[in-house]
Amino acid sequence: MPSVNDQEDSKVPAGLPPLIDAHVHIFPSNIFSAIWKWFDENAWHIRYQMTSFQIFEFLLSRGIKHIIALQYAHKPGIAKQLNKYMSEKCKEYDQRVTGMATVFPGEDNAEGILQEAFDSGLSGLKLHAHVQCFDMNGEHMNRLYECCQINKKPIVMHIGREPKSTAYNCDPYQLCSAERLEHILKDFPDLKICVPHMGFDEISAYREMIEKYDNLWLDTTMVITDYFPIEEKMALGHYRSDRIMYGSDFPNIPYAWDRELKELKAADISHEVLEKISYKNAADFFSLKLQPV
Repeated sequence: MPSVNDQEDSKVPAGLPPLIDAHVHIFPSNIFSAIWKWFDENAWHIRYQMTSFQIFEFLLSRGIKHIIALQYAHKPGIAKQLNKYMSEKCKEYDQRVTGMATVFPGEDNAEGILQEAFDSGLSGLKLHAHVQCFDMNGEHMNRLYECCQINKKPIVMHIGREPKSTAYNCDPYQLCSAERLEHILKDFPDLKICVPHMGFDEISAYREMIEKYDNLWLDTTMVITDYFPIEEKMALGHYRSDRIMYGSDFPNIPYAWDRELKELKAADISHEVLEKISYKNAADFFSLKLQPV
């Protein structure tokens, strides 16, 4: 996919409500370097090649009010290290950054690693089926879902089939589907799950599922920017308004950091719906205490 040399502004577009970015990645520098190289070879050139500190400073200084920080373990044995890293980084930004835990599904004592991360103050679980190659309906996954449900922690789980790559070690089209997720939504009704990228490419199926299941959310990450060749235009006004969250995928994007915000501002939705997408739904999903606006 191409990089886009679009203009960026130095502040959040005027007129938007307060913003919680529900999808921001941080990693230790060595892992970020490997991610940049992988994207250059297999996806797109990442425009913002920054450290975790620079990411937080960049977004907060431009007007983002709160950041949900995500990472994922790409192999067994590193989740503890990543969770410790996440916890330490978030403590430096008390009340402005919320960190999510990671585990590698199927690794030894995965649920124990996850519980330890929750006990350290992390606020949910991030999983990525394309990278981690897990079967969301596998028996070992139930222990992770149970751990999240018992601790009342949400999951952000990339199980949409796109964007895929032949460089992954598994085929997302075999592992990922809205139908597979539906079994989890039924079996764990008190577990809050967010599927990023609006469930791309099963957009219609996920739009219908958020109407049916109160424990399912979607985020807007990258799919309202007119970057991917999506046949169906994202009409946010046609979605259940209390189940969509703004997320950017920063810094792993090929275009301007505020491109998606400009699309959000231009969307044909009421100010009430805009407030929900901008911050209220994320506050609900991640159990954040909002400051008076």
